[in-house]
Amino acid sequence: MRRLISWQLLSLLIVGMAAGAQVDNSNQSSQSPSNPPGDSTTPPGASATAATPAPGTPSVTVTSQKPRNEPTLPKLAPDKFTKCYATQNTAGPGQLDGLAMSLCQMELARDTRIVINKCINRDGKSAPPAAIQACTELLDSKTVEGHERFYPLLNRAMAYFVQGDKQRALDDFNTAVKIAPKYAKPYYYRGVFYATQTDLDAALRDFDTALSLNPKLVPALRQRAIIHLTQNNPSGALADFSEAVRLQPKSAALWSDRGHLRILTRDYDGALKDEAEAIRLDPKLARAYFLRGAAFGDMGNSSNAVRDIRTAVDLDPSLDRYISTMGKTASIALPPL
Repeated sequence: MRRLISWQLLSLLIVGMAAGAQVDNSNQSSQSPSNPPGDSTTPPGASATAATPAPGTPSVTVTSQKPRNEPTLPKLAPDKFTKCYATQNTAGPGQLDGLAMSLCQMELARDTRIVINKCINRDGKSAPPAAIQACTELLDSKTVEGHERFYPLLNRAMAYFVQGDKQRALDDFNTAVKIAPKYAKPYYYRGVFYATQTDLDAALRDFDTALSLNPKLVPALRQRAIIHLTQNNPSGALADFSEAVRLQPKSAALWSDRGHLRILTRDYDGALKDEAEAIRLDPKLARAYFLRGAAFGDMGNSSNAVRDIRTAVDLDPSLDRYISTMGKTASIALPPL
């Protein structure tokens, strides 16, 4: 639904959009509620780019790296240390060579660290094929054993997903859930995958399971709230957003998300308070200004609406895609959650 606002200062807003001022967004909140804290595993990004999606529809935009030359990964064979020691040992048959043992241990640790860093893609520079190869090395060499194998499985699943191999991605997600059934994160990441495939019932089941195992997993609360909203359950969405805000009260993005929901349910006073808190926590969070402007517009407060919308577009010029004008009237659509 688009919002119609009559603005006497509309010309100023249009000038501000056209200027496309360059703004330093380095301090803008970079926390993504869809990423669980304390884990290097990163699911496909949970942002959307459609101009007028159905309110609350979960969507994921996946960006892949351009192909480039990757350095050759070391081979993590199970007998790597044995082979290294056989070539480094100078102490003679039946004698231990302490120096050779130390050198081989350091080499094994170095090679393992290289492969792990490629698998988890900590710096975001690993192309999907390199991440897949590295995670496969870790799994095949049994460097990681037991339920902890779900970490390389999830990272390999993400890489398969970015590469467009959805079946292999799902196979790895399923294996991760199977070997670590008492851990929340495998269910959460598989739920994100299902949400991208618009299988919302399956996604909801996984988010429910993840939260039964870890009620403090904020990203799962956020994703479940979006699905509740999509399935016309605003009270369920509000409960999940409110719990997420309670658990992470310093997250500007979560306050803004709840404000978004309040606009959809026409709780404009609540929306203004939530967006004001988001702005207090992060004065450069453009969407918070945009949403507060939408709430002001719905309340008939055109001057404050213009001020906030203009500030939002100055901070993030891409938000002007949600604004259309005709004469002295502008209509705005809410950006997606």
